[in-house]
Amino acid sequence: MSRNDVSERAAALRADRVPYVHVRVVLAERPTSAKPGDEALVLGDGSMEGFVGGTCAETTVRSQSLALLDSGDTELLRITPDPEGDQPGKRVVHNPCLSGGTLELFLEPVMPPPLVLVAGDAPIARALLSLGASLGYDLQPFGSVDLAGSSGVVVASHGRDEEAALSAALEADVPYIGLVASKTRGHAVLSSLGDDAVARVRSPAGLDIGARTAEEVALSILAEVVSVRPRPTHAGEVAGAAPIGEAIDPVCGMTVATAPTSLHLEHDGATVWFCGSGCLRAFADNPAAITAP
Repeated sequence: MSRNDVSERAAALRADRVPYVHVRVVLAERPTSAKPGDEALVLGDGSMEGFVGGTCAETTVRSQSLALLDSGDTELLRITPDPEGDQPGKRVVHNPCLSGGTLELFLEPVMPPPLVLVAGDAPIARALLSLGASLGYDLQPFGSVDLAGSSGVVVASHGRDEEAALSAALEADVPYIGLVASKTRGHAVLSSLGDDAVARVRSPAGLDIGARTAEEVALSILAEVVSVRPRPTHAGEVAGAAPIGEAIDPVCGMTVATAPTSLHLEHDGATVWFCGSGCLRAFADNPAAITAP
């Protein structure tokens, strides 16, 4: 995959709101197969597109990238064949499988902006759509995109089709659901939808900041969305992705990610994971002779 291909693939992932980690080689000490400027993308299922080194380097990059997808933090990763001490500003990983060279790579998670859907065409709804971009949020009219993956739904239609939009947001388990209405009318609307709506929908939507104009009300609503948005769990997982764990390669002793795309085989009813094809072949040829370092 050329650098242009990587750039085009990254643009397509952003358009589809798919999170990924962009990896770029910034230092390569011989002997290494990667060169400065080589790039790859790591997705939430552990798959890697592009090239930043051989299978041993890829295994380390994959496991570190998956951890960053949850936190959103960037990282300068140094992979060495020999143990090294901690270095300020870098994560140093000892990889005994490397051919002798050292790699440094910059890992940058690229996350889709929070998606908030706005139902209605009243001044508050229009103000929400206008203000969202300045926050780095993706504000879209309700019904224009799927509810899946959205961070919030704000119903500001002032009596028009409110119940349908609220019911759809509740069914999709959207984290934030707000109804722009007075306390009296809002309670009546939510009561008609049941106890779940009363408990989960915020009405009147927005923080109490003394807002008066449509723009100020929109600001208060977006502030409330920010206040309740999910925070990083540092679990190394992405919503909707298969859980990623760790295992020890029994041949070289390296810690590897147990992603669906990682090398593995079944042995004596258990799954054995490997950093690369060399270790896998060595184990497959004579499992009884392998003793984990």
